[in-house]
Amino acid sequence: MKRCVGLLVGVVLLVAFSISQAGAQVERIVIAAGSDEDHALQDINNEQDTAKRLTMYQDFVKKFSSNPQAAAYGNWQLAQAYAAAGEFQKSLDYGDKALAGAPRDLGIIATQASSAIQSKNSAKAMDYVAKGGEVCHSIDKQPKPADMSDEDFARKISNEKNSTRDDCDFLETTGLNAIQTETRAKNRMTEIEQFTAAFPDSKYGDQVTKFVAYTLGPGQLNDQARLVAFGEKMLTNDPNSTLALLLLGSHYVDSGNYAKAISYSQKVIELSKADAPDADKKAKVTAGTAHNTIGWAYLKQEKTTAAIPELKIAAALAKGQDDEQYVRAMYGLGFAYAKENKLTEAREVLTPAAKIPGPMQAMTEDLLLKVNRARAKGN
Repeated sequence: MKRCVGLLVGVVLLVAFSISQAGAQVERIVIAAGSDEDHALQDINNEQDTAKRLTMYQDFVKKFSSNPQAAAYGNWQLAQAYAAAGEFQKSLDYGDKALAGAPRDLGIIATQASSAIQSKNSAKAMDYVAKGGEVCHSIDKQPKPADMSDEDFARKISNEKNSTRDDCDFLETTGLNAIQTETRAKNRMTEIEQFTAAFPDSKYGDQVTKFVAYTLGPGQLNDQARLVAFGEKMLTNDPNSTLALLLLGSHYVDSGNYAKAISYSQKVIELSKADAPDADKKAKVTAGTAHNTIGWAYLKQEKTTAAIPELKIAAALAKGQDDEQYVRAMYGLGFAYAKENKLTEAREVLTPAAKIPGPMQAMTEDLLLKVNRARAKGN
């Protein structure tokens, strides 16, 4: 995802106190209307030549270096300008100077994360994502001022969430991008740990779970002990972490601890509330994954009759939402029907699944071929 950056042409003119001064955890740069800094910024914005405007911002930062807010704002504009020009290292340098003056300003943090990801420095991008995630989640954790009513405090929290939503969403997406583009398994796992700490209930939990399983799996670090430790640590911090429950549920199916796999997955189903009228895609995919895990736990115990309804639900929830989970459920159903000699039913579920590209396509095609041969012999 590429964040739209560019030299701002409008100056923030605020006469009210900043959020940081009000005791909250999120900062906003404030340039007082009518101040010398305000007049200087208006002169800069009136300049149409981009190169001259850059020079004027550099002079602005020097002139008002004793004013942290002004210096941070000037450096932020320079960071955005160099990012727009594709000079990401310069953008990062100026952005870090801006952060020194306003370390909890999400707009600056988002600019830095964008420049880092565009310069293909996923580790640095994740550092900014982690910093931003901590700020985003601090909004709910701030104490209520003694002289503020519950109603006013609730309104204040709601306003801060609304004003920061775009930056927080961008940082969360950038974090996923950093994980996806990291080619070194050890570094990827470090970034995953940073991401899950910053966004413990991420909307990208399913994708991150797959990356954890892949990164710590046989093809990469091959560290099952770390996988379990990672998941259990997440559950210690948040017993309702669906990401951790899904991750461990999948692991326990593979390792043969079926009771624990089913228990964790059942908790995910309860938490996701996928049967609610307003259930969103994330809830449905999450619950579908959990039903899939339960279905496969029964299959591996040769409890075919119990597996079928779980896999049916998994397939219905995943259809059109998550191809990988859909194929996994349909393959399991085909396998279960074949074991019960219901070959027509097996063919019906395997045929559409076999057409979907992915890691299970070849084995699904192979099972479908065997089912068709068995049907032919039966006729």
